[in-house]
Amino acid sequence: MKRQLCALLAAVMVLAFLLTGCGGEQQKAADQSTFVTLTDDLGRQVELKAKPARIVVTSASFLEPLEAVGGADLVVGRPDSKTKMPDYAKDIASVGKVYQIDTEKVLACQPDLVIINKGMNEKLVDALEANGIKTLVLDMKSYEDVKREVATLAEVTGNPEKGQQLIHDMDDKIAAVKNSMPQGTRRVSIIHSTNQGLTVQLDGSIAGSVAKMLGWENVASGSKPLEKNPDAAPYSMETLVAQNPEIIFVTSMGKLEAIKASMEETMQGPAWQSIPAVKNKQVYYLPQELFLLSPGIHYPEAVATMAKCVHPDMK
Repeated sequence: MKRQLCALLAAVMVLAFLLTGCGGEQQKAADQSTFVTLTDDLGRQVELKAKPARIVVTSASFLEPLEAVGGADLVVGRPDSKTKMPDYAKDIASVGKVYQIDTEKVLACQPDLVIINKGMNEKLVDALEANGIKTLVLDMKSYEDVKREVATLAEVTGNPEKGQQLIHDMDDKIAAVKNSMPQGTRRVSIIHSTNQGLTVQLDGSIAGSVAKMLGWENVASGSKPLEKNPDAAPYSMETLVAQNPEIIFVTSMGKLEAIKASMEETMQGPAWQSIPAVKNKQVYYLPQELFLLSPGIHYPEAVATMAKCVHPDMK
């Protein structure tokens, strides 16, 4: 009897050990669980252990996409911006100007994720990561960028299906614009005007990418870009005349009316008057809210705006 009792106790102890071990493994697995792993536009693998509860963005361009995929209530910090500020974000804490994000203000928001605009604020990554804050660096320039980032932000908010639906809706709207246009390509030039002078926009620019989506030929494609701006090339009157564009689009930074007045005065010169676009009065000034900064989820509106400049009778 004693021997049987000892054997029974030993069996119970082994079972308890196994159960404890299994529980420990389960707890370990739970501790190591991951909400989502994302690849950002710096090529980094960003692992989020849980859905972020407090998000700071360094560009206003992220605010509308976040709202569209169910993340408006997660945003606790955003930059100052005169444009692209949705109503829900107007009373959210500011973390400084877009090009001068204040790290201390970001930290004061106590975020668990900071979404950083590529090309502007990457310098924040090391400081934030050193403070234990996850960062996600995203680009929102081209339409393909926007679609990719919508999908990424939808993963961040735990609503991937909302992201896919938004992408589908944008694709449909752009397809409808293209289908309603007359067939045939157009030779276009895109000039960017600021108080510092003129540059020519290449295919990687916002306006350049929209023109390409519409099937038009950017006469500056293949030009050598500026050293500090891969999406623009130096302006040359001689080159513009030789390129002979049918249509000129003007994007701008600064007060649009002043820029328009200055451009129209400049175009009175004989060299400008020899260009078909100028002679035929096909020079169009594109709205800054869609073409200065990324239009984000309003890309279909940007496509329709450019198309209707040339084809005003489009529905």
